[in-house]
Amino acid sequence: MALSDRPAERHRQISHGFTDRVRGTRSWDAPAPVAGWTARDVVRHLVEWLPPFLAAGAGIQLPAGPSVDDDPVGAWQTHTDAVQSLLDDPATADRRLSNPHLGELPLDRAIDQFYTTDVFMHTWDLARATGQDDRLDQDFCAQLLAGMEPMEEIIRSSGQYGPRVPVKDDSDPQTRMLGFIGRDPEWTA
Repeated sequence: MALSDRPAERHRQISHGFTDRVRGTRSWDAPAPVAGWTARDVVRHLVEWLPPFLAAGAGIQLPAGPSVDDDPVGAWQTHTDAVQSLLDDPATADRRLSNPHLGELPLDRAIDQFYTTDVFMHTWDLARATGQDDRLDQDFCAQLLAGMEPMEEIIRSSGQYGPRVPVKDDSDPQTRMLGFIGRDPEWTA
């Protein structure tokens, strides 16, 4: 299934895939491909970084859900439902997000570019950590890689991505994207 290029619909599609992996997780303490993280930490990262980003940049307060420590499934569901509701709200089309590093962007585009793509990439992390289907949309992997490669120096200096993991030149787009963001595509728990 091709992913939409509309922020609300793309979030719905990508978060649905992540939600499936959250619901399929049996061991929240399973190690994840991000050094020092567990499956629970993958969910924690996604649930915890966006609210302050939105509060500081757009004055938006997402509703708080249960603690990721107590209820990772409930924490994720509350969070993803709130983000989807924000993206589905017609008023969001007129809202802007301001950030000292990014400038001013349409709110829905900022969420799509920084958050939804993060959910997409971390879907692989959670799937790998928990032994679930780790296949990602190949076209979106290729699109993300094409957008990130010209900014590699900036991306690496942000500290958000590890060193590039070498992969074969003829690897599929998912493998190349994973290597670019610092994941070992052959990683297993």
